[in-house]
Amino acid sequence: QVQLVESGGGLVETGGSLRLSCAASRSIASLYKVGWYRQAPGKQRELVARITGGSNTNIADSVKGRFTISRDNAVNTVYLQMNSLKPEDTAVYLCYAQVAVWGPIDWGQGTQVTVSA
Repeated sequence: QVQLVESGGGLVETGGSLRLSCAASRSIASLYKVGWYRQAPGKQRELVARITGGSNTNIADSVKGRFTISRDNAVNTVYLQMNSLKPEDTAVYLCYAQVAVWGPIDWGQGTQVTVSA
């Protein structure tokens, strides 16, 4: 199991940038998966970006070219760099991690991102 704490959310204008951070309670170097989902009011939870097996990254089509996921193993932190933000990016962003392929998914508490028109 891993505890996750997100930070970096806030209010930004259209076209602006934010960087979200997700600090983990244990080494992230060996995690099976780590990444970000988002959930907007009235919508299903959507996968935004993830890192699988240490190096394989996936980015949702809706944010490709604007968002980047990265991690710093030295400080056990995963980042989501969000550029060219749009109002439709407004959501609660949740960090998640899976220790092993057969293991449960752990979630952070979420951080609110609001993009004004």
